[in-house]
Amino acid sequence: MSSRSQYRLQLLAGAAMTLSLVAASPSFAQATTVSVAGAAASEVVAGGSVAADDGAETADSPVSLEEVVVTATKRETSLQKTPVAISVVGEAAVEARHVDSLLDLGDGSIPSLRIATFEARQSALTIGIRGIVPFDANQTARDQGNGVYIDGVYLGRQQGLNAALFDIQRIEVLRGPQGTLFGRNTEGGALSIVTKGPTGEFGGRMLVGVGNYASYTGELHLNLPEYANFSVKLDALKQHQDPTTRNPLERQAGWNQYDRTGGRLSVRWKPTDAFTADVSIDHARDENTPFYSQLLNYNPLGKTVRTVAEMQVSPVLPAGYIAPLPALVEVHTDRQKVAEIGVPQQPSVDITQGVSANLSYVVSPALELRSITAAREVATHQWDNSGGAHRVAFSPNGKFSRYSLSDLSQDQFSQEFQAIGSLSQVEYVVGAYYFKEHAEESAATPSTNQWNADGTAYTILNPIAPNAGWIHGYRALQRASKADAESWAVFGQFTYTPAAFDRFHLTAGGRYTHDDRNGTLYIVQNKPANFTFKFKEGRFDPMVTLSFDAADGINLYVRYATGYRAGGANDRSQTFSAFGSEEVKSYEIGSKMDLLDRRLRLNLAAFATDRSGTQTDFDNVDTNPLSPTFNLHTEETRNAPGTSKIRGFEAELTTRPVEGVTLGLSYAYTKVDVPPTPNPFLGNTLTQVNTVFTPENAASAFVDFEAPVDFMDAIFRAHLDANYADAQYSFQSESVKTDSSFIMNGSIALDELTLPNGSQGTLRLWSRNLLNEEHVYRRSAANAGVLGDYGNFNPPRTFGMELTVNF
Repeated sequence: MSSRSQYRLQLLAGAAMTLSLVAASPSFAQATTVSVAGAAASEVVAGGSVAADDGAETADSPVSLEEVVVTATKRETSLQKTPVAISVVGEAAVEARHVDSLLDLGDGSIPSLRIATFEARQSALTIGIRGIVPFDANQTARDQGNGVYIDGVYLGRQQGLNAALFDIQRIEVLRGPQGTLFGRNTEGGALSIVTKGPTGEFGGRMLVGVGNYASYTGELHLNLPEYANFSVKLDALKQHQDPTTRNPLERQAGWNQYDRTGGRLSVRWKPTDAFTADVSIDHARDENTPFYSQLLNYNPLGKTVRTVAEMQVSPVLPAGYIAPLPALVEVHTDRQKVAEIGVPQQPSVDITQGVSANLSYVVSPALELRSITAAREVATHQWDNSGGAHRVAFSPNGKFSRYSLSDLSQDQFSQEFQAIGSLSQVEYVVGAYYFKEHAEESAATPSTNQWNADGTAYTILNPIAPNAGWIHGYRALQRASKADAESWAVFGQFTYTPAAFDRFHLTAGGRYTHDDRNGTLYIVQNKPANFTFKFKEGRFDPMVTLSFDAADGINLYVRYATGYRAGGANDRSQTFSAFGSEEVKSYEIGSKMDLLDRRLRLNLAAFATDRSGTQTDFDNVDTNPLSPTFNLHTEETRNAPGTSKIRGFEAELTTRPVEGVTLGLSYAYTKVDVPPTPNPFLGNTLTQVNTVFTPENAASAFVDFEAPVDFMDAIFRAHLDANYADAQYSFQSESVKTDSSFIMNGSIALDELTLPNGSQGTLRLWSRNLLNEEHVYRRSAANAGVLGDYGNFNPPRTFGMELTVNF
């Protein structure tokens, strides 16, 4: 870690430690009022407050922190009363931070949550929570380790997760295994997106915005008046950004550009006070390109460089030699604005769509029945030409620039039933769940460019060359597979509060899940194949939590929970090799404090997670242009022997010292040790492996300010946040790390502004990566012996202006 990075981290950690010690002092605690009971749960990002309703406590004064409503236990509860570690990104935070998609949360605003691209592609996201981060779940027959949900519906694939977000009410990040209420593939936690439903009253808002890189945004959210017990809401949006790294090849897409469109229709039928039916249908299209893969160094191992003339005589490299670097190829240790070599590239296209029906029937004040039915589809057409000449060694007249092409389609159906009620001193949730999925994918990796004899020029290859082109119908398919998955589960969770000692709350639950998965790899290296696999397993995941109201405003809890990620097969292997499930057991202890008339909230949590059967990926890309398997990407997955140890600590502090000012600090320490695992590419030699995108230290801080502007009859709002993360691994089987990062975002706004037409609105100026900080977020040294390290930089500074009109 550099001295500058250490200083930034020390600033954040030191401020958090100081405030924690002050809050823990006896004189400080005596000044507090009664706090609600619960576990480590906090609003940890700016503007994250969501006002409680339905009887939840509200702030006592303008300087009190608002209560936050969450649905982590399948019922609406106050966040501070919920015995689960939760972070919440509220509607105000989404606006203040200019969060357009889930990837925008990858800056580390929630230190325990890590979001990154798969490879360099925006078309699929890697979600990590508390050190559970899959390296490559971007396939037909394997799953993520953390569940992503939208309005209670599980999203089965990484593809399509970066689609534009529709009218968000809040995003809940549940930290720690959620195997009881959320089920399979939530061993690290769950990310739950909650959207706004119809109100039944005419109104809404329009948003228009412009920014640098020719970006523009448009949104419409319209509520129609209730008619015959039906309420209707329409959402539509458009987001566009030109590339941040330009492609010199004429009429070809650059890198880090996107064009997103989407629409949703929501209908609520409420014939009686006891029954509600919410039906929605949505469709989104995301056209995007990957981040540019830059050459970060050349010949880092100090080998002898062959001359071009020697390469022309014999392109085969003797031991200890490295190919020369063509004059056109550049090494950059800063973010490139323009690529030095042009390549063919068109945007990837991700299409996501679905329909869902959420039914609720309140049988009595003590019992509510729910049903969640959903069908969803994802189609991804991937065009990734991000490497250019930065991932292939030079060879006279050799081909280069690997175009990674993939067509994936997935459809899923899910059904969940829930009964939520109470009996005397017991609150309960019981239910049943069913999930069925089908996925297919084909992939090809042709080269698009070719050097001349001495590397002083290049040509673009024929896109319709038989078995060598990149247009559909002319590709040599590297692989093609299909897979089916079926899962069902029954679950229950019960919370008991003894009447004689109501400071104790005991929660216990469990879930039995049965998984059945099979698939076929039917094309390998452009030849028919018939490799099959089957996976079937049934398991039970228990959970026990004990929370104790130790004193007014001081609450303690301990929690034991389990979870797992289902087994499957790796379709990048040559034989569709199967692997087993991985399982976690988590032990957690924490405290929560609401102090100074709820002007300060401090939550602490420490956890120990033991993971068995860790799914570990070993991959190899053939970058030798003389090889018959040039460009072939082979990957094998093995379950690591022994137990992986994950240890961590989290601290979250939010305070409102005076009216109009809110401050927040968050910190996460995560240490992961994975036992050495047999590497199939090294004769099953035991190899040390790592967990990707998991910084050992991560911290975040924010400040929000608001004040009335009397002469304009408006409110001035300002927001600033800073997010730090240590250097981290980005490949499981490589020891090289990325850079550390320090990202700041900010915005200023005039809110509740009276516009010329008499309506109210908001005028906002925003910037992401305010200081235009540069860091490599993904780095590989796999080609260090033949060329050099390559990596991808974070996005540059973006800024813009938005006008929101309410009506």
